[in-house]
Amino acid sequence: MTPRVLERLLCVIPLAAGLAGLPGLAAAQPAPCFDVTAPLTVEEQRLDDVLAPGRPAVGPELVRLGGLAGVVERFTERLCRTERGRADVVTRAGQELWRTAVERRSADDRPLYWARLQATKALRQWRPRTGLTDVERAHLLRRLDHAARGLDDIRFADGVRRVAVTGFDPFQLDGTAVRRSNPSGAAALLLDGQVLDTPRGRVVVEAAVLPVLWGAFDQGVVERFYGTALAARSSAVVTVSQGRPGRFDVERWAGRWRGGSPDNNGIGVRGPVPAAPGWPQPALEFIETTLPAQRMVDVGGPYPVLFNREFCEWPLGTPPGEGTPSCRTDEPTPGAAAAAGSGGNYLSNESMYRANRLRLGLGADRVLGGHLHTPVLGLPAGPTDLTDRVFEEDRRRIADQVVALVAVV
Repeated sequence: MTPRVLERLLCVIPLAAGLAGLPGLAAAQPAPCFDVTAPLTVEEQRLDDVLAPGRPAVGPELVRLGGLAGVVERFTERLCRTERGRADVVTRAGQELWRTAVERRSADDRPLYWARLQATKALRQWRPRTGLTDVERAHLLRRLDHAARGLDDIRFADGVRRVAVTGFDPFQLDGTAVRRSNPSGAAALLLDGQVLDTPRGRVVVEAAVLPVLWGAFDQGVVERFYGTALAARSSAVVTVSQGRPGRFDVERWAGRWRGGSPDNNGIGVRGPVPAAPGWPQPALEFIETTLPAQRMVDVGGPYPVLFNREFCEWPLGTPPGEGTPSCRTDEPTPGAAAAAGSGGNYLSNESMYRANRLRLGLGADRVLGGHLHTPVLGLPAGPTDLTDRVFEEDRRRIADQVVALVAVV
């Protein structure tokens, strides 16, 4: 028996058991389920990565330890009983993943990341009996991904101040780093739905986790979340990512340039940040933070907080991308093209740029906006360990300080 036939039979068995008890049905007809030969993304292929021979695959094991395996299993079972038009099944599965991860408040972002990839892998390999076009599948994949990131889960309450925050997925996951965590994503899971008591009153936080993918940014994933948040009259938009060792940075400038570093699918893109279709897009090379940087620096905590003023620009009179950038800490030269913001020229910088380009494009000049880089979180000490005490304590310490800094905002 081939693996493909076995996989299909395993999908048919639970379906047959459910249909056999219905009146008038003596036996269930075989139903299409999964084609395990369908191509996967680079991210999804990492679900098979192990740290040593004989050890369980890292991603699925983290999903199990994080209590999300049941959500993924229920979703894959439902797919075998679902016709192609049932987009609500996909959306509900994504929402259940997000809400379950948030409710656990464990500060471990990895189970959600890998569970989301298990779900998108199943959807990518799903073969409904009535067929599915590539366009339909891509639409379902976006719905699942967005729901499982909290992008569609904004529930701002009336009568309180509102803050919208995003973190990021883990990244740089090759080799033994496949067990890597991202404290900015962990902080987003801690923050979502929280009501923070601050000296200026209560603050409701809505959070989401962004992908480390250039293509998703091209499709407007940042604008989707922050556009909804700004429509709900948020008083602040804060993008958060992992940055430098041993310190937090409040970044002064966001720059309109992609430096080309590879994303989680191994794709690198270099050039100006493109517009997001359907949203106002003022053509700005640099956007300055409006976060209360000095108050954030002064709040204190386990890690120092710095206000980072550095930026880089291409020489005047040369096309962007040519020549040697000038990096300084004063003010951008009028008319110069951005080569890097204070937070660099990767997706963290771009999240700040896109969120605040949108903020300004929508005329929300009085809304606070900016970016916070967290300290770098290391790996568990043992080469095959998924976690250890120091690793857990460091991640929680960073995430808790993010919460405190958002309260200052």
